[in-house]
Amino acid sequence: MKIRVYQFVMVVFLMSTIQFMSLNKVSAANSNEIASYAEKFYGTPYKFGGTTPSGFDCSGYIRYVFNEFNISLPRTSADQFRVGTSVSKENLMPGDLVFFANTYKKGISHTGIYLGNNEFISAKSHGVLKANLKTDPYWAPKYVGAKRVANITKVAFDHVQLTSAEQMSEVFRDLSIEHPAFEAIIALNEIGVIKGYEDSTFRPEKSITRGQAAAMINRELKLEASTEVTFKDVAPDHQFAADIAALNEAGILQGYETGEFGINDKLTRAHLAAIVDRAFNLESQMNGEVQGVSNYNDVPKSHWAFGAILALKTLDQTTVFQTKTFNIGKEATRAEFSAAVYSVIAGR
Repeated sequence: MKIRVYQFVMVVFLMSTIQFMSLNKVSAANSNEIASYAEKFYGTPYKFGGTTPSGFDCSGYIRYVFNEFNISLPRTSADQFRVGTSVSKENLMPGDLVFFANTYKKGISHTGIYLGNNEFISAKSHGVLKANLKTDPYWAPKYVGAKRVANITKVAFDHVQLTSAEQMSEVFRDLSIEHPAFEAIIALNEIGVIKGYEDSTFRPEKSITRGQAAAMINRELKLEASTEVTFKDVAPDHQFAADIAALNEAGILQGYETGEFGINDKLTRAHLAAIVDRAFNLESQMNGEVQGVSNYNDVPKSHWAFGAILALKTLDQTTVFQTKTFNIGKEATRAEFSAAVYSVIAGR
């Protein structure tokens, strides 16, 4: 009897060992497969907000690769850093996620996939490229850690995926995922162009001021003025002073003949289109497409911002500007501003 019990225990032990070894083998194989699959997109162009092989942004590339292996990851680099198991640099394996901080904004701001031999691949501003974790002069100092997610199955990750979706909709507690500018606002917030308020709200329908517009646009353009701001209503130490000076000098958002900038004046939708046009050369991107766009009912061809308005409609990557009327004189909202800037950057 004791011999039979002993034999039974040994069989169970051996079966468990074989199963454990098999699982380890599968995880290791998947890890290498992930790295190999990631390399297939080498050279793919960068596209702001891009999530497909026609163009990737940083986290969009990561999600696309891992989705191929039934592993669903959050949308942003910062959220991706919150999942998986931490791995030291010495124990990195192909397929691990590597993270970098303080690239275009403070905190976790870039994700890559480790390939082995200190090399990783990621979607950078010049496309999907490789770099060395230890020797690259830009990336090496910004490395902050790594996570292993290759052994997470879809079944086990379903809850995390749901939590991630909830987190995205709660980045700003007053922004619904159904809002037409939702993706634009989240994407711009991720790269630091758009910020919310201290109470975790975004206030999408709140009007935007000239000062706010100058700051937000310059977070993308990163222009610098040769002289300090000289407007009567903008103190030299104002948080937007440098941005206002830069955009004024560049002819994008200039002051009034009174010597004031109108820092707290609200932008109209016509002004929004014109300013975004000056900042990003909307009309030059059209190649004659504007003529084929259906006119807004309330925008005559004689209007000073006619070309900019129709160019904005053509480039619109959201549904915000796909309406019959444009409402030229209506105050532009923070959501509309986000949709306009996002559409231009995403359409590049």
